[in-house]
Amino acid sequence: MPEKKWYELNNPEEIDSPALLVYKKRVASNIQTMINIVGDAERLVPHVKTHKMAEIVKMQTEAGISKFKCATIAEAEMLAKAGAKNILLAYQLNFSKAKRFLSLITNFSKAEFSALVDNMSSAQMLNDLFAEEKLTANVYIDVDAGMHRTGIEPNEKLFDLYMQLKKLTNVHLKGLHIYDGHIRDENFELRKQKVEEAFAPVKKVMEKIKSAGFPQPKVIAGGTPTFTVHALYKEEYCSPGTCLLWDYGYDSFLHEQAFEFAAVLITRVISKPARGIITTDLGHKSVAAENAISKRIFFLNLEDYEVKSQSEEHLVIEVKDWEKIAIGDLFYGIPYHICPTVALYDEAYVIEDGSLVDQWKIEARQKKITI
Repeated sequence: MPEKKWYELNNPEEIDSPALLVYKKRVASNIQTMINIVGDAERLVPHVKTHKMAEIVKMQTEAGISKFKCATIAEAEMLAKAGAKNILLAYQLNFSKAKRFLSLITNFSKAEFSALVDNMSSAQMLNDLFAEEKLTANVYIDVDAGMHRTGIEPNEKLFDLYMQLKKLTNVHLKGLHIYDGHIRDENFELRKQKVEEAFAPVKKVMEKIKSAGFPQPKVIAGGTPTFTVHALYKEEYCSPGTCLLWDYGYDSFLHEQAFEFAAVLITRVISKPARGIITTDLGHKSVAAENAISKRIFFLNLEDYEVKSQSEEHLVIEVKDWEKIAIGDLFYGIPYHICPTVALYDEAYVIEDGSLVDQWKIEARQKKITI
């Protein structure tokens, strides 16, 4: 009898497909690997956009992690409800979001919330809004390290903004936030070199800030691809996220990061419409579809196949061993991009030793929870 694989369910008939499975022991292992890489849980500010689940946040806090990063008001609320003490909303707020951000602060007084700014207009808006409530908004300056998505250039503009923010009465400047998601080279040394080049002008500005009589700014830097680089610099706080569940995309080139696949999609064969062709129930409503058709799902128990097409509820696959595959057969797959995949599901089925032990609500996939 063949040895049972780590991902196989003991009673697969218990779960309808398509479905998202989360393997709790592997999540715990990935949390410990994160801590081992950075050396101290206090240096971690992990992003929750990958999983959006309170139960995983609680697993992290139990491991000594107290600081978290998120991208939406709903994610911030989920974090606060889960007991997170320090929450960075890594997004620049418009007025309507700023009012919701203020509501978070007034409703969850035990947590410290911060947000991003990259210009004085946004900072002044926050200052005026918080002044009306006699409160102070914590902010980090969003620094553009080369991704050119958001942030301010690390030159005189950054220094000038830093000085201006220091003058605002109802804004408290906490430090710098730097996301270098464009640095994704397979070779670690090349990745490290590019990170250092991107940070060189930031360091110059930081030296100028210190020369102006201010303490060295706190720096929260990087994502999963550059995590192992930023971990080398003890003065930085690191904010990986995808590594909690891991996916095929990052596993294919981040060879020095020994994380385990902790999330799996299951799908069943629903049709064999032509010789050599099978169709499963994994449409693009059930797996992130922003990449090419060949980079959406990678099956663990299917060989010699090619994904041919996908629609809302169907995935059409050309297979070699067509005769050996039956209607109802179950396939297990690793998403190429796990973060938007998780956001497609209301709940995750929690698996331990092949058995279904719990169901976790993916609460923060919503645009709004209560606030």
